[in-house]
Amino acid sequence: MDVRTSGARAADAHAPGAGPPGGGRDLSSTGPGPGLPGGAPDGFAPHPDDLPDGLVVADETGLVTCFNAAAARITATDPADAIGRRLEVALPLEDLDGRRWWALTDPYGGLAIRAGQPERNLLLPGGREVLVSARYVRERPTGPVRRVVVCLRGTEARRRTERSHAELIATVAHELRSPLTSVKGFTATLLAKWERFTDDQKRLMLETVDADANRVTRLIAELLDISRIDSGRLEVRRQPVDLAAAVRRHVQALTAAGHTAERFLIRARGPLPRLWADPDKIDQVLGNLLENAVRHGEGTVTIDIAPATPAKPVVEGPPVERTAVTVSDEGPGIPEESMSRVFTRFWRGSKRGGTGLGLYIVKGIVEAHGGTITVERARGGGAEFRFILPVGTPAYLA
Repeated sequence: MDVRTSGARAADAHAPGAGPPGGGRDLSSTGPGPGLPGGAPDGFAPHPDDLPDGLVVADETGLVTCFNAAAARITATDPADAIGRRLEVALPLEDLDGRRWWALTDPYGGLAIRAGQPERNLLLPGGREVLVSARYVRERPTGPVRRVVVCLRGTEARRRTERSHAELIATVAHELRSPLTSVKGFTATLLAKWERFTDDQKRLMLETVDADANRVTRLIAELLDISRIDSGRLEVRRQPVDLAAAVRRHVQALTAAGHTAERFLIRARGPLPRLWADPDKIDQVLGNLLENAVRHGEGTVTIDIAPATPAKPVVEGPPVERTAVTVSDEGPGIPEESMSRVFTRFWRGSKRGGTGLGLYIVKGIVEAHGGTITVERARGGGAEFRFILPVGTPAYLA
């Protein structure tokens, strides 16, 4: 295989019949040729440097013919120093036990039925971890290896995901332990000593069990919401929604729970465009924002509902009508350095309590409706949450 290269942009003119990895078009080719599968026109085929992952290609003799920009960044190696060198020299890798990886795997020897190596953690010189997978390209099954294609990825994103999952498990375990301990304790006590308690004592214990069961149910619902948001499977069942009526309903529930009516100020500025949204999920957004304002804020909680400036559509067409809801309080507000973390998992602010998942779910719900949500400092010094929803009129009514 003869290759001409300039820096990291190596053109691979492979031998006749030597197909590219995965059976698609050769990503290291920069010359004219057929478009990508799916109809990409000539001249628009991706270049190795366009790939987000590191790509290293070695020919049938084990010499590196392609070393893209991402590989250079991940390995801190100049492509000019890697091109033309042997693969094990240009990309020295060891497993976590300190064994040389290329000597262990022997891509050009060993079993002829091997197709490559699955992704695994390996070490670069200096001990830096990298995720490595390899593909052995052959002209025919069990034939000699004509090309070794190596994919490199950094481990930072995966480590962040693993930490997030570990934090989620720890949070869930902690949040479940307390109510389940209470439920188990009260039910065991009632079963063992039912006759010894008065009716009032029994009612108190059963009310506690009911409240703790509701707490567990809410946590499970939050976990299901997070799963759907992260996987892009959050369903939105659109119906006509009266935002002003929904806000008044939530305020009435808060006043019935013991908060004074004077603490809430609702300002609806109309006429509002007709909004189509999922009423249950909008209730979830409003409930979370109002509960946060009451619990963590001070003074008057103001809810403003008003038409928002129409957004310009991505494609040609009339401007998209939108409605904005702003919830603000007069408390201490959110520190400036914490503003960027408000909608992340487990953010709880200055006060403990709760799972710290509510605002993360709120953001996911708003975005599933095609809207946006922001947080700023209110004029009174407290926090100001503002979410904007497009009217979301179904296509058959548009």
